[in-house]
Order: sequence, then structure tokens, then C-alpha cells
Amino acid sequence: MQAGSEPRFRSKTTAARLALLAGVFGAHRFYLRGARDVLGWLPWPPTLLGLWGLWRALYVGFDDRGARLALPLLGLSVGAALFQAVLIGLCADARWDLRWNPRAAHRSASGWGAVLVVMIALLAGTAALMGTLAFVLQGLYGGA
Repeated sequence: MQAGSEPRFRSKTTAARLALLAGVFGAHRFYLRGARDVLGWLPWPPTLLGLWGLWRALYVGFDDRGARLALPLLGLSVGAALFQAVLIGLCADARWDLRWNPRAAHRSASGWGAVLVVMIALLAGTAALMGTLAFVLQGLYGGA
């Protein structure tokens, strides 16, 4: 940062949207902390392995061993990203500013944008986790 320049403002709604739409690739962490954030890169391997499992399930079949092992990783990655979207969206604006915008002149006023992101993340996260649970339990107890 150059001397005299204002620090970058980090929007809570933007961070929550990024977690909702691309959180499985750590987009919200890269927005907040930059590309050097090690934890932002952590979701990549299980997400890519889960996508490979999805591809195997669609083109080889759901009874494929590779799909059965890898696909639940995608569900867990999606669930974790959506949980982070909920946590970001529910954070109080004052607390958000204290953490991410301590020296910024602008203050957060997230309003309905963050609320809508939280509602969508709760719905999608519930569906992803229930689908993952059903897929795993079907593989364990479904016969075949």
C-alpha cells in the first residue's frame, strides 16, 4: 500500500456471494486475503477429485468404485463453502468492519444482499449435504 492511499474496502456481501458461487475454489478467501492464502488453495484437491467422481458417475455409472469414493468429496466441499457463505453473511456489519476494514473510511451496510445470500446458501447447502448423505448411505446399505 502506498503512503496516503486508503486501504481496500472488503464488502461482506461480495465475500458471501463469492463463497456461495465459487467457494469450493476458495474465491472468498482470495478476495479477503489474496492469492497467497494457503487455506484458500486447500479446497482445490477435494473439489477436483469430487468433480472427477461426478464425471465418472455420469459417464461410467453410479456403481463405479471411483465415483463412489470421490463424489462425496464434492458434496462435502460444496457444503463447507456454503457454510462459510452463511457464516460470512450472518456476521454483524460492525464486527466485519472491525476485522476486515479497520482503517477504511467507508463502513459496511450489507442489507438484504447478505440476507438473500444466506437464504440461498442454506437451501443449497441442505440439498448438497442431504444428497451426499443419501449417496453414501445408498452405497453402504443399498445392496448392489
